Formats: sequence, C-alpha cells, structure tokens
Amino acid sequence: MEQEVNVMPRIGDQAPDFTAVTTKGKIKFSEYAKDKWVILFSHPADFTPVCTTEMSGFAQRKNEFDALNTELMGLSIDSIHSHLAWVNNVKEKTGVYFSFPIIADIDMKVSKLYGMLQPNESETAAVRAVFFIDPTKKIRLVMYYPLNVGRNMDEILRALEALQVSDANKVAMPLNWKRGDKVIVPPPVDLDGLNERLEGNYDEKIDFYLVKKDL
Repeated sequence: MEQEVNVMPRIGDQAPDFTAVTTKGKIKFSEYAKDKWVILFSHPADFTPVCTTEMSGFAQRKNEFDALNTELMGLSIDSIHSHLAWVNNVKEKTGVYFSFPIIADIDMKVSKLYGMLQPNESETAAVRAVFFIDPTKKIRLVMYYPLNVGRNMDEILRALEALQVSDANKVAMPLNWKRGDKVIVPPPVDLDGLNERLEGNYDEKIDFYLVKKDL
C-alpha cells in the first residue's frame, strides 16, 4: 500500500512504494528494476548548476552502475516538461544524456514519502538525498547532502560495491575499503568461535575481535 505521510525512511526499512510520472513514463516503484539494486536520488531543481554537475556525473558513470546490477532513478520537485527540457538542454550543451528515469514530483508526494524535504533547508526543494535499495526493496544505506554541496560519485559507487561484496561474502568492510582490499571477518559470538579465532590462521589478526582476510 502506498503511503502519503512525511517520514524519513531508515536503514532496514522496506522502501516506501509509489507510482510516479518520470522521463521514462509512469513507474510503480515496487515493480521497477526486478532483481536489481536501485539508487534513488533527489536534487533541488532543474536548470541549476550543482544539480547539473551531479546528474551529469550519474549519467557519465552509468555503465559502472550497470556493472553492479544497479538502476538509477532521479527526482526533483519539477514538472515533467521541465525535466524533458533540462535533459534536452544538457544533451545539446554538453553531450551528456540523462537516460535514467527522473521523477516529476511536482506535488512533493515522493519527496515527503522519503523525507527529502528538510524544512530548515527548504520547504519547496528536495535536499540531495541518496537511497541505496537492494533487490528485495529494502533500504540499505542513506546519504543526505545540503542544497549547496554536491555529492561524491566515487563514494556512492564505493559504498554500493561494499554493500554488495559484504552481502555476497558475509563480511564487513573497514575504513576506506575498495575492491581488492582486505575485508573484516565478523567477530565471534560464542566461546567456540572465540577459541577458533585465537588459534586460527588469518591474513591479518590484530586481536580476536579484529581480523582481516583477502577474498
């Protein structure tokens, strides 16, 4: 069931469902990108400088998201006509094409559903929110940036890959982890596990609670 309350979804929540008009047609989120991850991100407004750099960044690195089995979906509180004009303008001026769907959230329905409106920042423009949503439509990571600071595309891709590698291998990721780095073995939860950890052979063992290994 679709909700219409102003909430801020948390990590571990099911992503709120919605139906919206986008630059790729009408989309019902719960039926979108089956068996894929989704990066749902908002920007304050079309035809603005920081937003143009960010959307271009997503578009230019879309192949990297594709390689990680991930679909992109943008949003701002603008009309579909504004979105289409902006997409066309950026393509004409820079050659960069926003091929992913951008939600026309003129009624602020989705923005409110995902807590993208921060009243002390703006009541009519969505902040720069990023939701990492896994194939089960569960929210796995959330980032919020203010209107005047652009996001870091390297960090978005790094965090996405870290989540996927962690899921696949049942491990945790240390500070600044990137592909090829050692990962953290989850700490023991009982005495047998503790003894095994103390006696075991690992790539890097600081102590029983901090052990790293190569994948």
